[in-house]
Amino acid sequence: MGDASLTSPYASFIDHFCPSMGPYEDLYKHLHQNPELSNQEKQTAATIESRLRKLSPDLEVKTNIGGYGIIAVLRNGPGTTILLRADFDALPVLEKTGLPYASKATQVDERDGWTKPVMHACGHDFHVTALLACCETLLASRDHWAGTVIFLFQPAEERGSGAQAMISDGLYDSKRHNCPIPDVVLGQHVFPVRQGSLCTKTGTAMSAADSLKITIHGRGGHGSMPHRTIDLLLSPPQSCFVSRRFIQAGDAENVIPFEAVIKCNTRTVTNRTREKVRKAIERIVKAECVAGGCEREPDFEVISSFPLTVNDADIVEKLSAGMEAHFGERYNKEMQFALGSEDFSLLASSVDRPYCFWFFGGIEGKEWDELAEKDKLDLVPTNHSPFFAPVLQPTLKTGVEALVVASLTYLGKEGSGVVKGKI
Repeated sequence: MGDASLTSPYASFIDHFCPSMGPYEDLYKHLHQNPELSNQEKQTAATIESRLRKLSPDLEVKTNIGGYGIIAVLRNGPGTTILLRADFDALPVLEKTGLPYASKATQVDERDGWTKPVMHACGHDFHVTALLACCETLLASRDHWAGTVIFLFQPAEERGSGAQAMISDGLYDSKRHNCPIPDVVLGQHVFPVRQGSLCTKTGTAMSAADSLKITIHGRGGHGSMPHRTIDLLLSPPQSCFVSRRFIQAGDAENVIPFEAVIKCNTRTVTNRTREKVRKAIERIVKAECVAGGCEREPDFEVISSFPLTVNDADIVEKLSAGMEAHFGERYNKEMQFALGSEDFSLLASSVDRPYCFWFFGGIEGKEWDELAEKDKLDLVPTNHSPFFAPVLQPTLKTGVEALVVASLTYLGKEGSGVVKGKI
């Protein structure tokens, strides 16, 4: 399967037990063409559940956890328990990739009742497909490893709420969903870097993020009589956040609105800075409202919140041995810090377990090399772009192989040869 180096100690294991990629390529295209918004992933969840149940009756499949969350537990004797996670929600983005399997889907967003275009603009369709293929691989190779694997499929990552919703719904509660508490939690994300590559880092790998909805209250009126109003469109707070995310104030050009809504997003790399930034935003907005003569204090509402992603040093070192052995120079354990954010870490921190999150590349090699030569890598479409279109292969194969190598790192069975990936 794929382009693992002939010297890789995992090559024979992967070639022998990994399934054909053809059916998984078809599954990926299906998921890509049928994306669903956060907390509305009913059909995506049904597709995942159906695939899991067809793979083996030995999988303990549990559904509707914290919404449409799913786990499939594979017990294979005594040993380490690992949790592998994939997210599966999409974004309200109009796809412009031009792919033959591009999404044309629309969906009514439950948050505001608006019909929106929907796209897998963050690669979650790759995450699901790779994890299902990894599941089939580990099912086929049970004689060569020991331990327990939890395959977790998470909804609503884009809202920063899916992981916590599964936890709050009793994911690890023995009286609810009874998911085994893992010894280690592992996850990955497709990223706008060269195809076939992987990268991670010790310590803080991704930032914390908070999105705030700020409502400023003024006094509305006719556009010809601003002296009889408190005109929010002329007030200083707007300029503080205009580059952030969203501003809405009124619907007509000749009406001075009575309130303005501003949505801003912050990215921070320490919890101390996070708290300072949040307090600074509130302090500045309140002060500007006083200066502008607002008769009510502004309202602040947290609409999404993502924790820091801080990879455990011991796990990074342990995984790196296998990743370097299999991927060679394509693996980098000293990646640059990523300002993106994830709620993945809550699946580990909520039960005080260590974790590691890594990234695998999806940008076509020739395109990457040409842009790199011209020093124009900033033109590569990133996650959340309507043009984000990772190449199907070897992106999918890389994601599958990374999950398999990571799993074997923790599921070695003495005497089986699986520690070195051989059969």
